[in-house]
Amino acid sequence: MTYIIAEPCVGVCDTACVEVCPVDCIHFTKDKDIGAEAKAEGFDPEECIDCGACEPECPVEAIFEETEVPGEWNKYIKMNYEFFGQQVP
Repeated sequence: MTYIIAEPCVGVCDTACVEVCPVDCIHFTKDKDIGAEAKAEGFDPEECIDCGACEPECPVEAIFEETEVPGEWNKYIKMNYEFFGQQVP
């Protein structure tokens, strides 16, 4: 299991979650469509240790345990795994 960054982070990308991650598993990219701003891509499922330190730091409540992602944002689970070249288990 891993954590998932869902839609509330889109366009916000506050990096407080990155600062508290003990294993640096949260990845961001630059997105040409939003200029120089960072775009949250997600948690590397092979690196994430499920510590949960990131979840309370998110100011827009966009981070969820994989099994707790609200239904309307389920597509972010697949997107997270695909970004890291994996399939959803």
